[in-house]
Amino acid sequence: MLCLRTKGFYKIYRRALFLLCNVSEMLIVYFVALKEMSFNKVPNVPGSPALSALLKVSVIGGLGLYAITNSLYNVEGGHRAVMFNRLTGIKEKVYPEGTHFMLPWFERPIIYDVRARPYLVESTTGSHDLQMVKIGLRVLTRPMGDRLPQIYRTLGENYSERVLPSIIHETLKAVVAQYNASQLITQREAVSREIRKILTERASNFDIALDDVSITTLTFGKEFTAAIEAKQVAAQEAERAKFIVEKAEQDKRSAVIRAEGEAKSAQLIGQAIANNQAFITLRKIEAAREIAQTIAQSANKVYLSSNDLLLNLQGMNLEPSPKK
Repeated sequence: MLCLRTKGFYKIYRRALFLLCNVSEMLIVYFVALKEMSFNKVPNVPGSPALSALLKVSVIGGLGLYAITNSLYNVEGGHRAVMFNRLTGIKEKVYPEGTHFMLPWFERPIIYDVRARPYLVESTTGSHDLQMVKIGLRVLTRPMGDRLPQIYRTLGENYSERVLPSIIHETLKAVVAQYNASQLITQREAVSREIRKILTERASNFDIALDDVSITTLTFGKEFTAAIEAKQVAAQEAERAKFIVEKAEQDKRSAVIRAEGEAKSAQLIGQAIANNQAFITLRKIEAAREIAQTIAQSANKVYLSSNDLLLNLQGMNLEPSPKK
């Protein structure tokens, strides 16, 4: 461990020494250029000392303005930043939203968008019963904010394109192969949950968080689609035939019950007539009353003779039959 630390320190020391040499060369060139400018060689004209001082102030002010403007950077809302230092590499600190300070030329910020973003994938694979299925998946993904330095070291800035396609296609093929084509339709929610569970575990190994996983499309081959439609038509025909049979049975039972009721009614009427002939007279009176109500409610005019005003009730024997 001590040897590794010594090597790491020696590597950083060599890099710092190299950068210092470059900076020293730049400063030497800069001062030589200033010396060769030799403001003292400016002709003695009125105001020349003031012009020389103004030029020096302008140069110094320009350098200061450049340093200030390049020492600040902003991290917008929904973003995080990590800092790359030319001497020490990527810092472990993650910078939140706001304005931050950096050393010009020595440091460079790398800004990540940590908001959830949709990622759409379509994959064609085979089911357990060897049916080809085209499945579309929508994934809401984002980087883990506290793991951004590690993400930059291992994956870079375009992390999603390097990781998500491979693990999503592999997971879809593994999960779909466990189900028959019909089960993918009837157990769609269970399939989606299993895909989400496996993808979440796989993505966490790369410091990527998944907020949601959902199946957007599920398309089968033409032959399987035609077979499903034929099966649905056959099921509907079977249900229709079953309904017709049940209706016929119900009609048959209704006819039997109706016939039994009519037979019972005829039996009771026969017994009533045998016991008392006035039963027939009562029925005639009820029929005459219904006819009279119908005629009264009709818009047509009906003329009856004086002999038919009582609708043939005159000849009825309304006297009670003698008791036996």
